[in-house]
Amino acid sequence: MTLTKNKYYFEALDNYPYSLPECLEALNYALSYDPEDADSLCLMGRIYSEMLSDYEKAKLYFEEAMLYDVNNLNTPQYYIKCLLDNEDYQVAEKLIQYALKIKGIDRCTLWFYRALLSEMRGSFNNALKFLDESAKYCFTEYSLNVVKDRKKFIKSKMPKKKQNKKKKETK
Repeated sequence: MTLTKNKYYFEALDNYPYSLPECLEALNYALSYDPEDADSLCLMGRIYSEMLSDYEKAKLYFEEAMLYDVNNLNTPQYYIKCLLDNEDYQVAEKLIQYALKIKGIDRCTLWFYRALLSEMRGSFNNALKFLDESAKYCFTEYSLNVVKDRKKFIKSKMPKKKQNKKKKETK
Protein backbone atom coordinates (compact mmCIF):
# COMPACT_ATOMS: atom_id res chain seq x y z
CA MET A 1 0.00 0.00 0.00
CA THR A 2 2.81 2.45 0.85
CA LEU A 3 4.56 1.74 -2.45
CA THR A 4 1.38 2.46 -4.39
CA LYS A 5 0.74 5.65 -2.44
CA ASN A 6 4.35 6.76 -3.01
CA LYS A 7 4.06 5.99 -6.71
CA TYR A 8 1.05 8.27 -7.04
CA TYR A 9 2.60 10.97 -4.83
CA PHE A 10 5.76 11.04 -6.96
CA GLU A 11 3.66 11.08 -10.11
CA ALA A 12 1.75 14.07 -8.73
CA LEU A 13 4.97 15.80 -7.73
CA ASP A 14 6.44 15.15 -11.17
CA ASN A 15 3.42 16.79 -12.84
CA TYR A 16 3.35 19.80 -10.52
CA PRO A 17 2.98 22.62 -11.64
CA TYR A 18 3.12 21.90 -15.35
CA SER A 19 0.18 19.54 -15.70
CA LEU A 20 -2.26 20.24 -12.91
CA PRO A 21 -5.02 17.87 -14.10
CA GLU A 22 -2.60 14.93 -14.08
CA CYS A 23 -1.10 16.13 -10.80
CA LEU A 24 -4.50 16.31 -9.13
CA GLU A 25 -5.53 12.92 -10.43
CA ALA A 26 -2.39 11.26 -9.06
CA LEU A 27 -2.63 13.21 -5.81
CA ASN A 28 -6.22 12.12 -5.26
CA TYR A 29 -5.14 8.51 -5.78
CA ALA A 30 -2.30 8.96 -3.29
CA LEU A 31 -4.65 10.47 -0.71
CA SER A 32 -7.19 7.69 -1.26
CA TYR A 33 -4.50 5.16 -0.29
CA ASP A 34 -3.34 7.21 2.70
CA PRO A 35 -5.47 10.24 3.65
CA GLU A 36 -3.01 11.09 6.45
CA ASP A 37 0.10 11.40 4.25
CA ALA A 38 1.70 14.73 5.15
CA ASP A 39 3.58 15.10 1.87
CA SER A 40 0.46 14.57 -0.23
CA LEU A 41 -1.55 16.96 1.93
CA CYS A 42 1.26 19.51 1.67
CA LEU A 43 1.26 19.27 -2.12
CA MET A 44 -2.51 19.74 -2.16
CA GLY A 45 -2.01 22.82 0.03
CA ARG A 46 0.56 24.12 -2.44
CA ILE A 47 -1.89 23.73 -5.31
CA TYR A 48 -4.51 25.76 -3.48
CA SER A 49 -1.99 28.34 -2.32
CA GLU A 50 0.33 28.77 -5.31
CA MET A 51 -1.95 28.00 -8.24
CA LEU A 52 -5.46 28.90 -7.09
CA SER A 53 -4.66 31.58 -4.45
CA ASP A 54 -7.28 29.99 -2.20
CA TYR A 55 -5.29 30.53 0.98
CA GLU A 56 -8.00 29.49 3.42
CA LYS A 57 -8.41 26.10 1.75
CA ALA A 58 -4.63 25.76 1.47
CA LYS A 59 -4.21 26.49 5.18
CA LEU A 60 -6.60 23.64 5.99
CA TYR A 61 -4.45 21.19 4.01
CA PHE A 62 -1.23 22.50 5.55
CA GLU A 63 -2.69 22.30 9.07
CA GLU A 64 -3.81 18.74 8.43
CA ALA A 65 -0.36 17.83 7.13
CA MET A 66 1.24 19.33 10.26
CA LEU A 67 -1.25 17.43 12.40
CA TYR A 68 -0.19 14.08 10.95
CA ASP A 69 3.56 14.79 10.83
CA VAL A 70 4.83 17.75 12.86
CA ASN A 71 8.44 17.06 11.84
CA ASN A 72 7.83 16.99 8.09
CA LEU A 73 10.55 19.03 6.41
CA ASN A 74 8.44 20.19 3.46
CA THR A 75 5.24 21.42 5.05
CA PRO A 76 6.49 24.34 7.19
CA GLN A 77 8.23 26.23 4.39
CA TYR A 78 5.24 26.08 2.05
CA TYR A 79 2.79 26.77 4.86
CA ILE A 80 4.81 29.83 5.93
CA LYS A 81 4.78 31.17 2.37
CA CYS A 82 1.01 30.68 2.24
CA LEU A 83 0.61 32.53 5.54
CA LEU A 84 2.76 35.41 4.31
CA ASP A 85 0.78 35.65 1.08
CA ASN A 86 -2.44 35.70 3.12
CA GLU A 87 -1.01 38.32 5.52
CA ASP A 88 -1.28 36.03 8.55
CA TYR A 89 1.88 37.50 10.01
CA GLN A 90 1.57 36.42 13.65
CA VAL A 91 0.88 32.79 12.74
CA ALA A 92 3.74 32.85 10.23
CA GLU A 93 6.13 34.17 12.88
CA LYS A 94 5.17 31.42 15.33
CA LEU A 95 5.52 28.75 12.66
CA ILE A 96 8.98 30.05 11.70
CA GLN A 97 10.08 29.89 15.33
CA TYR A 98 8.79 26.33 15.59
CA ALA A 99 10.22 25.20 12.25
CA LEU A 100 13.70 26.43 13.11
CA LYS A 101 13.78 23.73 15.79
CA ILE A 102 13.15 20.89 13.31
CA LYS A 103 16.31 18.95 12.68
CA GLY A 104 17.40 18.94 9.02
CA ILE A 105 15.09 21.73 7.83
CA ASP A 106 16.27 24.37 5.34
CA ARG A 107 17.19 27.19 7.70
CA CYS A 108 18.26 29.45 4.85
CA THR A 109 14.70 29.53 3.51
CA LEU A 110 13.18 29.98 6.97
CA TRP A 111 15.41 32.96 7.80
CA PHE A 112 14.67 34.36 4.35
CA TYR A 113 10.95 34.15 5.10
CA ARG A 114 11.56 35.77 8.49
CA ALA A 115 13.27 38.64 6.68
CA LEU A 116 10.36 38.86 4.24
CA LEU A 117 7.96 39.01 7.17
CA SER A 118 9.91 41.90 8.72
CA GLU A 119 10.00 43.66 5.37
CA MET A 120 6.23 43.27 5.00
CA ARG A 121 5.82 44.82 8.44
CA GLY A 122 8.04 47.73 7.37
CA SER A 123 10.99 46.85 9.60
CA PHE A 124 13.77 47.03 7.04
CA ASN A 125 16.65 46.97 9.54
CA ASN A 126 15.36 43.74 11.06
CA ALA A 127 14.87 42.30 7.59
CA LEU A 128 18.54 42.96 6.82
CA LYS A 129 19.58 41.25 10.07
CA PHE A 130 17.50 38.19 9.23
CA LEU A 131 18.98 38.10 5.73
CA ASP A 132 22.44 38.05 7.31
CA GLU A 133 21.29 35.03 9.32
CA SER A 134 19.90 33.44 6.16
CA ALA A 135 23.25 33.92 4.40
CA LYS A 136 24.95 31.83 7.10
CA TYR A 137 22.91 28.83 5.95
CA CYS A 138 23.38 29.31 2.20
CA PHE A 139 25.21 26.34 0.77
CA THR A 140 24.88 27.15 -2.91
CA GLU A 141 25.94 30.17 -4.91
CA TYR A 142 22.39 30.57 -6.19
CA SER A 143 20.83 30.82 -2.72
CA LEU A 144 23.52 33.26 -1.60
CA ASN A 145 22.86 35.44 -4.66
CA VAL A 146 19.12 35.43 -3.89
CA VAL A 147 19.85 36.65 -0.36
CA LYS A 148 22.30 39.31 -1.60
CA ASP A 149 19.81 40.54 -4.19
CA ARG A 150 17.09 40.81 -1.56
CA LYS A 151 19.40 42.79 0.72
CA LYS A 152 20.17 45.17 -2.11
CA PHE A 153 16.45 45.53 -2.84
CA ILE A 154 15.58 46.25 0.79
CA LYS A 155 18.36 48.83 1.05
CA SER A 156 16.94 50.57 -2.00
CA LYS A 157 13.58 50.85 -0.22
CA MET A 158 15.08 52.39 2.90
CA PRO A 159 14.88 56.17 3.26
CA LYS A 160 18.11 57.91 2.28
CA LYS A 161 20.01 59.76 4.98
CA LYS A 162 19.90 63.48 4.50
CA GLN A 163 23.07 64.71 2.84
CA ASN A 164 21.86 68.32 2.79
CA LYS A 165 21.98 68.55 6.58
CA LYS A 166 25.71 67.78 6.59
CA LYS A 167 26.38 70.32 3.86
CA LYS A 168 24.56 73.07 5.79
CA GLU A 169 26.55 72.33 8.96
CA THR A 170 29.89 72.70 7.15
CA LYS A 171 29.00 76.16 5.75
